[in-house]
Amino acid sequence: MGCNDFVNLNNGTVMPMLGLGTFKIKDEMVLEQTLDCAIKNGYRLIDTATVYKNEQLIGRCLPTILSKYGLERQDVFITTKLGPKDMDRERVVPAVEASLKNLNLEYIDLYLIHWPAKQGMKPEDLQHAIVRKQCWEILEDIYLNSGQLKAIGLSNYTSKHLKELLASCRVKPAVMQSELHPDYIQEDLLNVCTANSIHFQSYSSLGAGALIEDERFGKIAEKYGRSIPQVLLRWAIERGCSVIPKSVNEDHIMANSCIFDFSLSNEDMDAIQRSTANTKFCWDPNKVA
Repeated sequence: MGCNDFVNLNNGTVMPMLGLGTFKIKDEMVLEQTLDCAIKNGYRLIDTATVYKNEQLIGRCLPTILSKYGLERQDVFITTKLGPKDMDRERVVPAVEASLKNLNLEYIDLYLIHWPAKQGMKPEDLQHAIVRKQCWEILEDIYLNSGQLKAIGLSNYTSKHLKELLASCRVKPAVMQSELHPDYIQEDLLNVCTANSIHFQSYSSLGAGALIEDERFGKIAEKYGRSIPQVLLRWAIERGCSVIPKSVNEDHIMANSCIFDFSLSNEDMDAIQRSTANTKFCWDPNKVA
């Protein structure tokens, strides 16, 4: 099944450690070429979201691509997410059904709450906690009763938001997807996830592109005969985090897949972590009550 290592999630679902991010890929031809390249090079996880506005495009082209490489639906792992506009107890079920229809799927492998706040509410509004709890309860019902969602989880929650959910949930999140790279190491959130057997999935592993040519990591990359992006992706993998790098460049897609045939020494892992600049490149959920 491709080039991936895999992780067993806390509900027994098996998930690839490498996936293709699809944020901002909205052109159908570009998306089809990108998916084709990824599948050809062993990617078996595709990450999308309602707010990416490309679920329908993926649903249209993926069956043909899978058939081209002799693969079936069960050979790929599809993640999508509940958008902030659908953070409402009455909208969760229709949102899940819309994603299933758009993606042309009978089930979604992993469904995440994308953001810990409802669109249109001020970040400091204390009602967010109630909304989060209600939406998670609906997702639990769908997960436990319908078979439409093989695993459920969260994206962009802080450790505070996660601890709040863990205090009342029936089903623990299987995955926490959040920003992680050497310049933004969320140790508290990672520790809460580890303590509760929640797998951490890294996005923006390359600092939203800002770290791709960062010479802090140049000597380490040179030592292993690898690129800086490969070293940074491998760093996340060795911390136990899966990665979902986004690219539409065939060479980069191929290179990003070649992270399972080398290991970083403990010394180099520490050196990378010590270089941190504590810089966040993506949206900040810490402002959400």
